[in-house]
Amino acid sequence: MKHWIFASLVFSSAPAFAAPATATGTTPKADIAALEKVVDTFRVAIIKKDKPAFMGLLYSPTIPWIGVATDSSVKMANERRKAKSLPGIRKVSGTGSATEFIDHIVESEQAIEETVDNVRIDSNGDVAQIWFDYSYVRDGYKQNWGQEAWHMVRTDEGWKINSVIWSMEFNPVLPPPRPK
Repeated sequence: MKHWIFASLVFSSAPAFAAPATATGTTPKADIAALEKVVDTFRVAIIKKDKPAFMGLLYSPTIPWIGVATDSSVKMANERRKAKSLPGIRKVSGTGSATEFIDHIVESEQAIEETVDNVRIDSNGDVAQIWFDYSYVRDGYKQNWGQEAWHMVRTDEGWKINSVIWSMEFNPVLPPPRPK
């Protein structure tokens, strides 16, 4: 029993993407560490609802911020839509912004986390791309998951996210009812 408690404490304090990132052979080692730090800062800023830390990762507050729902998720969401008079969900969601994303998280009373796995990095030292698998978790409910990709630029202030795109597979199991 003691071993189980110790193991759970050790592993629960590890970052969400404990496995090292996969990087191309041409990516400078210093860039790998710096880019992994951006990924972890992004993840932790969401958990802590830290808007200044989150916004500080972006090249600009108006970077492209585009999600693409899978065909099956669009169909499922539109079938579940209660108010049929309202427009259905669109496959490509390019109307949001990074600012709206973090504001929604900060304003929510629920615990929110974006888990990150299977991180891949490619960089020449000035520009980079990061690609990873993610899950968006709200109060322990895995709401959606998919793959996320960032384009990065190395500025005088360090690496900054210049665009974010992601795919979305919605959970077919409805979330548990919220307490009233």
